[in-house]
Amino acid sequence: MPGTRHGRDRKGGRVATDSLRKAVMTSNQSVFNHVGLCVADRERSRRFYEGLLGFQFWWELDAPDEGTAELLQLEEPVGLHATYLVRDGFVLELLDYSARAVHAGSERVMDQVGLTHISLSVADLAGVLSQVDGFGGAVVDGTTSARSAMVRDPDGQLLELLADGWLSVLPPRP
Repeated sequence: MPGTRHGRDRKGGRVATDSLRKAVMTSNQSVFNHVGLCVADRERSRRFYEGLLGFQFWWELDAPDEGTAELLQLEEPVGLHATYLVRDGFVLELLDYSARAVHAGSERVMDQVGLTHISLSVADLAGVLSQVDGFGGAVVDGTTSARSAMVRDPDGQLLELLADGWLSVLPPRP
């Protein structure tokens, strides 16, 4: 921030933390956009996320190979199709490829560095869990309680499902 150094103003006095935070946030503003998820079968994944978990289709695009290959660090041809689903303001981008085979990595675990899971609240946890298999997913053995469970989507992505009763005990969001 021009005119300040390490939380002090030009005259050597302290700059209020809130003022400094506001200045930094306005000069370096970032906005959450989406979480991208590579899928093997777009329709199967849409059925799981829309039919079971209440996501809504927003839009989709076929990205041109030029530019996309560089951004994704993939060799051409890429053949990227992106489908955007929304739930409660959260945007999930399903990525599938017509010009290349996708491959599965190792099954992620909670102590593996990086994105571990996506968490969603559901109104009827038991009801949703009873339908997971029918939508191509799987309930993770030994994780189910009255308040929570872990499931895997059709491609193995780990999802935490929480009964929505816990929302009433959360502090207000900043």
